[in-house]
Order: sequence, then structure tokens, then C-alpha cells
Amino acid sequence: MELKGKVYVAGHRGMVGSAIVRQLTRKGITEIIGKTSAELDLRNQALVEAFFEAYRPDYVFLAAAKVGGIYANNVYRAEFLYDNIMIATNVIHAAWKYKVKKLLFLGSSCIYPKFAPQPIREEFLLTGPLEPTNEPYAIAKIAGLKLCENYRRQYGCNFFAVMPTNLYGPNDNYELESAHVLPALIRKFHEARTKGLKQVVVWGDGSPLREFMHVDDLAKACVFLMENYEEAEIINVGTGQEISIKDLALLIKKIVGFEGEIVFDTEKPNGTPRKLLDCSRLQAMGFFPEIPLERGIREVYHEYVSNLSHK
Repeated sequence: MELKGKVYVAGHRGMVGSAIVRQLTRKGITEIIGKTSAELDLRNQALVEAFFEAYRPDYVFLAAAKVGGIYANNVYRAEFLYDNIMIATNVIHAAWKYKVKKLLFLGSSCIYPKFAPQPIREEFLLTGPLEPTNEPYAIAKIAGLKLCENYRRQYGCNFFAVMPTNLYGPNDNYELESAHVLPALIRKFHEARTKGLKQVVVWGDGSPLREFMHVDDLAKACVFLMENYEEAEIINVGTGQEISIKDLALLIKKIVGFEGEIVFDTEKPNGTPRKLLDCSRLQAMGFFPEIPLERGIREVYHEYVSNLSHK
């Protein structure tokens, strides 16, 4: 299936949305629609429906979301639940109402049970309790994927959901209170090096295992799936490789050039002990990521430093 017509990327300025826009542009797709949150509040149903009525997109990538790391998820629990449920509900309902040909909803690997068997297969969804620190966000994402599933079942909509692993890349969030672990560590190590500090504090004991995927690889997977995937079931998108938070910290320390010590704050939460996605369904379709972790981190660190110099 070739994407012909108008493509709406919800969240087009975020890390994921902007990567999807870059990938669509590379493929020569010119009718790309994007609205900032100031231009279109996706939590407002009337505004969302007015937008769909006016623009009539043929395809929708639903990448808009309120996102953050452990701290933000745990503190702003009501906002993470309300904002993300409203965004998913309004966009998916309007996509049905205005006859969008196909919609891809971006979920998250945090939808899976905290102690799911590893690697995590799609069918493990709703088989156990969630990680408490990000439960509101996970429930909102589960609601979104269930909306896709049930609008398909009731109305025959070609809507589906992908579950990406932990992401990093251009346009990431480096604010320490709300950042995910990888960009937060980049900022911590860079500031420690530039200020001549002796140590960097890392939350938890360093033992959790995580999988990280460059957002450009995710964008390629999303466009690939929009063109080739016709099933109702959710589908995982990841690398199949994992690294401990301790080893990630050591890798970033090396890339940044910080020469002090790493201190692990064991009073802070670890989060899920291990989270590795089984991506065999995606791989069976012939898609594999291309950007290795160390190269990807070096590229985003260069971007981070370059952006600082232009402020």
C-alpha cells in the first residue's frame, strides 16, 4: 500500500512525530499536515472534530502524547492519565467519523505487566499488574490501543497500534524532572564535565535492563507498517538488544568524556527490572533497525552540545 493523499502527523514537533515527518519527506510525501498544541488542543473534542472536518486527512500517525520519565509519570499522574486518554479518544473517534483510510497509534512498551516474561510478546498484554510508577500513562495507552481494536471490530476501521521500546534521538527532552533515562544521563554527565564535578548521581542501583531504539529507526518502522501492515493485533517495535542502566551510564560517561565517578542512589526507584520486546513479528515482515546504540548516542550528544551553543 502506497501512501497517497494527505497525511496528518499528530505531535509533529515531538521527538517521534518529527522523525515520522522526516521519514515521510524522504519518501517524497508532500501533503503532510501538522498542528502545534497551541494551534490545536487535542484534548478538546470540538476542536479536533473541526480540524478533521476542515482538513480531511487520508492517513493519521497519532504520535501526540504527554510523556516523561519515572519522576514525571509518578508525580503528574492525573495529567498523564487524563491528557493521554483525551488525545487518543478525540483523534481516533474523529478519524472514524471523517473516514480516515488508515490510522497508526503510537503506544508504549510500558503497557505490559511489570513482571512479564522476557522477551515480551504482544499477547502478554493485560496478563499481570503494571509498573506502579507509570501506571496512569500505561492505562491511557492501553485505552488508545483498545480504541483502535474496537473501532476496527465495530466499524471496520483500518486502525492499529504499535508498541515501541524506549526511544532516544533528535528533539528529545533533556529537562531533568521530565526526561527519560538516556537524555537525562546525557545532560547530567555533560554538566558534570563542564562544571568540573567529581561525581554523577544515577537513580536506582543500575541493575534494570533496558532496550533503546533510535527514533529514526522507529519512524522508518512506522511508515513501513503504515504501508504494509493490515492486521488488527498490536505489534512491537524494538531492537531486540538490551543494556543495564549501569552499562548505559558507563557508555554515556565515555562518550561525554566525564572522568569522575558514578554514584547510584538506591533510595530512588528502579522501575521495571527488565523490559525487552519480542519483535519477531516485525522482523518476519523484513524490517530491522539500522542504528547501533553507541553511534546513535554519539550523534544525539553532538546535537545536544550544538543546540546548547546556539542558545
